[in-house]
Amino acid sequence: MSSSLETLAAKLAEDCLKAMKATGHERLYVELGNVIGASSQTLEEAFLTEVRIRLSDQAAREFLIRRVRELKDQGAPE
Repeated sequence: MSSSLETLAAKLAEDCLKAMKATGHERLYVELGNVIGASSQTLEEAFLTEVRIRLSDQAAREFLIRRVRELKDQGAPE
């Protein structure tokens, strides 16, 4: 069952993040989490974890790109 749970949570997270990007609604995942949680707290927790992991990854990558540009602009060695 955990394989199904992880698969469903990951797919929902990907779809939700795409919808968030398309609509600009940054808290859509919270609303969807509430809908999921009404019938399955287990899936809700897995979904929210998947979303948070992806949002964290996006933020970290954006930071890294920005920071590397700053360092290059300052003449730091590669």
